[in-house]
Amino acid sequence: MKITILGAGSWGVALAKLLSCNQHDVTIWSIDPEEVAMLTEYCEHKLKLPGVILPGTVHYTGDMETALKDTEMVVIAVPSPFVRSTARSAAGLIPKDMVIVSVAKGIEDDTLLRLSEVIGQEIPQANVAVLSGPSHAEEVGKCMATTVVVGAQSHAIARLVQDTFMTDFFRVYTSPDMVGIELGGALKNVIALAAGIADGLGCGDNTKAALITRGIVEISSLGVTLGGYPQTFSGLSGIGDLIVTCASKHSRNRRAGVLIGQGMSYQEAMDSVKMVVEGVYSAKAALQLARKKGVTMPIVEMVNRILFEDFPVGEALTALLTRDKKSEISGISWDDE
Repeated sequence: MKITILGAGSWGVALAKLLSCNQHDVTIWSIDPEEVAMLTEYCEHKLKLPGVILPGTVHYTGDMETALKDTEMVVIAVPSPFVRSTARSAAGLIPKDMVIVSVAKGIEDDTLLRLSEVIGQEIPQANVAVLSGPSHAEEVGKCMATTVVVGAQSHAIARLVQDTFMTDFFRVYTSPDMVGIELGGALKNVIALAAGIADGLGCGDNTKAALITRGIVEISSLGVTLGGYPQTFSGLSGIGDLIVTCASKHSRNRRAGVLIGQGMSYQEAMDSVKMVVEGVYSAKAALQLARKKGVTMPIVEMVNRILFEDFPVGEALTALLTRDKKSEISGISWDDE
């Protein structure tokens, strides 16, 4: 199959290697001419994914029309803030019923739309699927064992994407729950910022476990309210992705959180990480959605206060721990109540 990947960041490059090793004809598009030149010369993204060498069969271009000519599937792998502009640029070149796989993770800041909804607005003639899960590009690029889930509006499209991406080290499950998959992937980045901040403050494993466990409660509460299935949040795109993003050395959201916990502003932290920190962009949107739906998300709210209201990071955990007392699980009661 001829596949075009829009976006030459670490995830786009890792997926290019995966798909080309699966015998697909892969073209990577980038808006950055220097990036295209580097990939063309070295078959390697020396800045974002060093050490991962792409097969010589992969093509590179900065021209959208060239990238999309005669393609049979499109993968949108640009950072979430650039999904709409990229989709808009591609829209006139996408034929009816083209399968577009969205692999970015986030919520659009001003519209509060999921990224598949953004793509659907700009390219209404396409069939949009989403692929997510605990899958750091650094490990996928080195062919380390990974499992993900693809969501689509029809089983046929989900199976097509599954067949296209699946290898002996990259296992792909299917699900009809696009809402849950996307919200899990977007909101876990906000919790990962909190986990990184705790690491930057010198907290221990107990704190990390608490943030992960209570974080998935917040994610699933909002996700189910917005139409996701509860089971999704205990799966790969929920707790699976949350664990790896909160704990891994590869996580840019966690790294940015560490720097914020050590005293940097969010802008200084993003500049230091030198990659888009999706959780910063998703934090505001998550809180707006929570307030709109009446869902309580204390960790997400605290991350917003730290990022945008100059709340002292040293006081954040105490503020969370000393909130009003409550039961851990709602809907369960004692016999004597």
